[in-house]
Parts: sequence; C-alpha cells; structure tokens
Amino acid sequence: MILTKAQYDEIAQCLVSVPPTRQSLRKLKQRFPRYLNGVEENGAAPVLLELANEVEYAPSLMARIILERFLQEHEEAPPSKSVINSMLRDPSQIPDGVLANQVYQCIVNDCCYGPLVDCIKHAIGHEHEVLLRDLLLEKNLSFLDEDQLRARGYDKTPDFILQVPVAVEGHIIHWIESKASFGDECSHHAYLHDQFWSYWNRFGPGLVIYWYGFIQELDCNRERGILLHACFPTDIVTLCHSVA
Repeated sequence: MILTKAQYDEIAQCLVSVPPTRQSLRKLKQRFPRYLNGVEENGAAPVLLELANEVEYAPSLMARIILERFLQEHEEAPPSKSVINSMLRDPSQIPDGVLANQVYQCIVNDCCYGPLVDCIKHAIGHEHEVLLRDLLLEKNLSFLDEDQLRARGYDKTPDFILQVPVAVEGHIIHWIESKASFGDECSHHAYLHDQFWSYWNRFGPGLVIYWYGFIQELDCNRERGILLHACFPTDIVTLCHSVA
C-alpha cells in the first residue's frame, strides 16, 4: 500500500491524539478500515495492566517502571539495563512471583512496545528477508547476503548485494534492502542517514523495498541512486536481456 502524504498525515494526526493502549487501537481500527492491527479484548486484566490502561500508559513501559522500583528497593545496587531487559523477556527470573505474573500480563497484552513486540518485529523482518532471497533465486540473480558480506569484513551492509547489477525502471541497482514496515517520514529519514546513504557511498545505487508501503513523496532520491518500492519489482532488466 502506497499512501499520499495527505493520507498519511490524517492517520498520523489521529495517532498523536490517542495514547498507546488497546482501547485506542480499537478506535483507530473503526476510524480507518485499513488499520488491521486490532487486538482481542482482555476482560479480566490484572492490577498492573488495569492501572496502565487507567492512566493511558503502555503496559510494558508501566511494567518496566514498577520492576525497576522493585529491584531498587530489594537490591543493594541499582539494577542494570541488561538485567531488567532479561527479566522483561523472561518474567520467571523476577524473584517475586506475584510481580512476575503482573509483568507477564503486561508484556503479553502490549501491542505497541516490549520484548514480545520486538520478537514479532524481528520474526516478520526475517520472514520478508527470506521472501526476498527466494525471489532473487527465482530470477536467477547472483547475490551476497549480509552474513557473507560480514564474513568478508564489511561492518554495515544492505540485506543483499547483487554480484551483477540490474536495471529497474531505468535505474541501475547494485543492492536491495528489505524493510518489513511502512516507510513514514521519521523512519525513512533515519534510515537514509544511518543506512541507505552509507550503502550508496560504498556500493552504489540501490533499491529499498518497504513491504507494507510508504509515503509516495519520499521516493524522491531516484536520480541520486535510491529507489523505493512496495513490492519486488517485476520489470527487472538483466545484463543478458540487454545483450539480447
């Protein structure tokens, strides 16, 4: 799905005005039929989850605050970030059983933040990288993936480097990056700064696939060497086609 900036701004403005809670997601789904991230209603929320909903705060963030305070009161030294993250990922490590259950309920009922959401994002990202790999193999395109590139000493690499460049819509492509997300202004500009321009400087022009769409106006760097697509391109021109 590719949205115009006006369409995206309408949804973004609505998101700003509502807190990151399960109730808000139901309201958004009713207002925007394309919004498919609805969640099941929890009719018997425990105390900490109910408190998070009452103050309109993300449950996993509320769990982190309470867990930090609990550890500060029961440990001699302030808890490290790695310890807290480990307990949030596996609440059975929390020494208090009641609090462990409260934290668990917050984590599994938070659809915006927390370790469970992070795992889902990672799994979806990997799934789309595998999909992209299969499509490249189907097209008989030779490539190197991230693991192969890192084995050769590269520290910051795109998902795939094409060993033989191709052309897409008249633009030469040396690399392809898979993003299993929607390309909004904030995330895209961050990716440009942290990743895409670095790839361009090292490997040349490339293609970014936002599998869940992007704001149309962001596809403005084509002449400079970065194309945006919402799916795998069907009009790839290879060297063999050009010779033929």
